[in-house]
Amino acid sequence: MFKSFFNTLVNCFKIEELKTRIFFTLGLLFVCRLISLIPVPGLDGAKLSSYFAELSKKSQGADAGVLGMYSMFTGGALENCAIGSLGIMPYISATIILQLLGAVIPQLAKLAREEGGRAKLIQYGRYLTLLLCLGQGFAMALGWENPEKIFQSYDKGVLVMADNIWWYRIQTMLILTTGTMLLMWLGEQITERGIGNGVSLVITIGILARLPQAAQSLLDMFKSVDDGGAGKTIFHAIALGLMLLVVVGVVIAVTQAQRKIPVQYAQRAVGRKVYAGGSSFMPLRVNYAGVMPIIFAQAILMFPQKLLELLGKSLDLPLLISLGDKLSYGTVGYLVFEAFMILFFSYFWVATQFNETQIADDLKKYGGYIPGVRPGGATSDFLHHAMSRITLAGAIFLMAIAVFPTVLSDSMDVNFAVAQFFGGTSILITVGVMLDTMRQVESHLLMRHYDGFLKKGRVKGRS
Repeated sequence: MFKSFFNTLVNCFKIEELKTRIFFTLGLLFVCRLISLIPVPGLDGAKLSSYFAELSKKSQGADAGVLGMYSMFTGGALENCAIGSLGIMPYISATIILQLLGAVIPQLAKLAREEGGRAKLIQYGRYLTLLLCLGQGFAMALGWENPEKIFQSYDKGVLVMADNIWWYRIQTMLILTTGTMLLMWLGEQITERGIGNGVSLVITIGILARLPQAAQSLLDMFKSVDDGGAGKTIFHAIALGLMLLVVVGVVIAVTQAQRKIPVQYAQRAVGRKVYAGGSSFMPLRVNYAGVMPIIFAQAILMFPQKLLELLGKSLDLPLLISLGDKLSYGTVGYLVFEAFMILFFSYFWVATQFNETQIADDLKKYGGYIPGVRPGGATSDFLHHAMSRITLAGAIFLMAIAVFPTVLSDSMDVNFAVAQFFGGTSILITVGVMLDTMRQVESHLLMRHYDGFLKKGRVKGRS
């Protein structure tokens, strides 16, 4: 198997175009990593890095979970007070907002179906990204002025070293906005001239950049207690290794799982042309919503605990403070609330993105039908019922994979930096992006008569 993989990898560099695309992608990803390391002028990033280093040693707690998750999406840029501290998430947020608006605003939905409308929507997404970056950049500049209010238990001192506070705020806002816009542009260049989805690869490389830190935390777990480790045994290492293999296998299986709805096409005549009938199938993905429900749920759950705590202190209501503590990261209340929100957003995403009525009309228009189901409204009802059932299975999978890192961290006393690679957004994004990138590489290989990664890795027709 390893020989086949190595041979296929060698074949990738025998094709000039594919080799150019691979090196182009790697070069731009290297630039993305530089953006997450170059600090913003006027900030003492070493103090915040030291705080995050101490925080990562905690195996549980709200700070370790929430801040660790946000830092993961920025590729560690937040820890360094880097120019890429906003990450690529404003662009993702803008894209999601436009997709959701397209489901409720007919003009946007019509624009998406028109010729050239897709390019117009991308342009709107860039404008919205710019606005989000300016707002979030200014808010982050204010947050760095008073880090003790944002980062609990922060005791490293003042981060801002600039003399003119308003110049610092405007400068930081513009620099952070520029960093995100540059990441967005690099991602689009990778998509157009490289291999894989550029924006997804930017997120993935940020996640994978935390592997050395996770590996160090994993090694510390097996040190003796006297040396500052957790004193884990070899049996814990074997259990973690097997657990990781099972999780990755399940994620790959569910990510690619689909229900194939058979579709039959009748013979039809259009003008003087006669189109022959045939049979095909319509793939309905089990995890149709992907990682979006988890992102939505975790993004929303970042705020209730903080808001309830602030309201409780300002209004002198211990009940609100107690309720906020029950919704803090890692508690049973948080996990239950997160699971129900993932279930809700799974169906919400499918309801806004999967238009069974449009699909039924298109099938009827082109002479297609599902065997045993009448065209039109009956086909729409059939697709709605089928999608609802498989969405439930996908939502249950997302609920389990989202809460698993927290449960693992609490039950086995595993450092959160290690536990986050056993589930949640990290494993879903990484596996999904890797599979998509391998499919694109394989398509280039098959076009040049080479076998892909799942084949024997040799030129067809040669011994």
